[in-house]
Formats: sequence, C-alpha cells, structure tokens
Amino acid sequence: MSESRYIHGTAPEEQARLSQLNQLLNDAALRELRLRGGERIVDFGSGLSQLTRAMARQAGVRAVGLERSAEQIAEAMRQARAAGEEHLLELRESDVLGAQVEAGAYDLAHARFVLEHVHDPLAVVKAMVRAVRPGGRIVLQDDDHDVLRLWPEPPGLRPLWRAYMRTYDRLGNDPIVGRRLAALLHDAGARPTRCTWLFFGACAGEPAFPAFVENLHFLLAATRDTIVGAGLLGAAEVDEALAQIRRFGKRPDAAFWYAVAYAEGVR
Repeated sequence: MSESRYIHGTAPEEQARLSQLNQLLNDAALRELRLRGGERIVDFGSGLSQLTRAMARQAGVRAVGLERSAEQIAEAMRQARAAGEEHLLELRESDVLGAQVEAGAYDLAHARFVLEHVHDPLAVVKAMVRAVRPGGRIVLQDDDHDVLRLWPEPPGLRPLWRAYMRTYDRLGNDPIVGRRLAALLHDAGARPTRCTWLFFGACAGEPAFPAFVENLHFLLAATRDTIVGAGLLGAAEVDEALAQIRRFGKRPDAAFWYAVAYAEGVR
C-alpha cells in the first residue's frame, strides 16, 4: 500500500489556499485535457473536487472522485451544493491505492498533485492504468519544485525553497516527480503520448500576481515549524525570507515563474 503523505493538512486555511490554487490553474488544465464530451472520468486524489467538477461539467457526465480525507470530501460537497453542481460528483472516501475502482470502466483516469505525496507513485499510476479501458487516457499533472524562479529573487528564497523541498524527501515523497511523469506512464504499462508545461505565474502588472505570491508565502509559512524543527534552516532565516517574499510582492518589476508538469498516455 502506497499511502498518501500529504504534508499540507486539511485545515480551513489550507482548503482556502487550494480553492485559490484551483482558480489559478483549472482553465489551463481543461484546455490541455481536451475533453470531447461523454468521457467516463475517475479522478485520483480529487481533493476539493473543483477540477473534478469542471471536467464533469465539460464532458457532460457525473465524475468519480477518490479522496482519502473526509474533511476534504465534506468541503468538496459543500462547494458543489453551493454551485448547484452536486449532481456532477460521486465522491468515494479512499486512499488512491485502496480504492474499489472498476477495472477498465473509465475513458480517463486523472491525477493532479498526488504523485509527489506518495512513497510509490508507480503503484498509483498502475492503478490508474487498470481503471481505464483499452485506448483510454491516463493524465498526470504534478510538481517539479526545482523550476520555481522569482525575479528579482528575494534574498533568502533559494535556501528556504531548498529546505521546503527537503520536507518532501524526508517523508519519502518526491518534490521533483514532475520530470518523471512520462517515464511513470511507460513503466506502468501505458504508452506516453504527450507532455507539456502548464504555466503558473504572472508579473507585477497582472491582476493575478498577488495571488501567486500569496500562495507561495502561505506554503512556506505553513511549513515553517517543520523546517525549523527538522533543523533544515534556522527560524530567523525562515522569517526573514518570508518577509522578503512579502516585499517582492510589492515590487513593480517582479515576475513569478513556475510551471506544472503535464503528461498523458494511453492504455
């Protein structure tokens, strides 16, 4: 069993961050997914299910979401009801490997920000391959944290970001799994057919820029105690770097550069 080791928790503040993250990413993800309509969809690690709902809405179907956290499922259903879209979701409380997923029943198996949080990502991708019919698609979206670039770079950001990445590998997770997505598809028995990047960023002159900076600051501030407690960086260094990120967010010449790795394959 390759249990999820999600480091960020499910507190209301984290749910709010994830909701904002979905707003920043989902349109680009939907463009790359190129849904034609009528696809049977299973979403591994559906979280708050905002993208799950968006896929279901675009395909005109009821999508299945697999999520291990009862708190995430409850909030996902609250949001779905508020949007009048409860009918688009069938959520199952399950770890991504412990799920009772009908073999060969789906046209699309999807996972985003899941593989970086499990000890054995290949086992998850194999489960996704089993879930789709012959000719069905497997779509993976995940992080390669090494691609983050801010310019002008805030003093202290680089050592703090390296320490943040170490919080992943200390749990047996992989902070750079994004570069491995096509290989994981191949090793799981699928035929990789496409890979690309989903740009995640903005410059100071764009309305969305503050949201990108806030997401970064929240991530690092929420991991502060873990970083300091593990001896990865001193408290004063972390706090100063966080303050510098705030200052960066007010610069008129600032640019935030990141990208989410995207790969798909066919069974």
